[in-house]
Amino acid sequence: MTAYVRLEVRRTLRDTGFVFFGIGMPVLMYLLFTNLGTGDPGWRTASMVAMAAYGALGSALSTGTGVAEDKGAGWLRALRITPMTPRQVVAGRALTGSVIVLPSILAVLAAGALVNGVRLGAAQWAAVALVLWLGALPFTLLGIGNGYRLSAQTTGLVNVGCNLFLSVVGGLWFPVELFPGWLRSLSDLTPTHRFAELGQALAAGAAPGLAAVAVLGAWALLFGSYAVLSYRRSARTA
Repeated sequence: MTAYVRLEVRRTLRDTGFVFFGIGMPVLMYLLFTNLGTGDPGWRTASMVAMAAYGALGSALSTGTGVAEDKGAGWLRALRITPMTPRQVVAGRALTGSVIVLPSILAVLAAGALVNGVRLGAAQWAAVALVLWLGALPFTLLGIGNGYRLSAQTTGLVNVGCNLFLSVVGGLWFPVELFPGWLRSLSDLTPTHRFAELGQALAAGAAPGLAAVAVLGAWALLFGSYAVLSYRRSARTA
């Protein structure tokens, strides 16, 4: 499985489209959002975490597009004759997603520190990066599930839709304080809002809330089950 993960990581990082949209776009959006209007340091820090979460979300979901393309090329049939179980195949893809989300997270955090002057302690920087890295796993599993269940073209469209919906409703682009009451209540249930909330709490020097951990954990279990079931279904029909 280690060799499988190395192969998939190399393939992804060589994709120029991924480098631009998965890494460059979140940095550009962060700098745009935080340098038009208010220069409040608190907003620049909170937006830095939210945009790093947005970058991680997009990179994680992109794993599913690669899965769908491989399925169409017959790679799934090749994996079926290896000793790897469905859980190992999904876990291998999830590990790949966990690696490729790191560049987008680190790029946005670097922009916050070097361009916007965000100042955190060394332990805070490490904690924020770690929690964003680990917290991206549910979205990798969602992308993988879509990739195994749908065609390559449909997977791309569905992942873009998931990205936009979860980013906006989860409060990654705009503060949830600006939302009407009903939308704020919906936002509290989204994995993206809780994902960013974990990092923002650490950046503010507070401990992550148990509710955020519980909601994100529940989504991770749901998306993980979806990914495994989608792989099994795809293996039966491939």
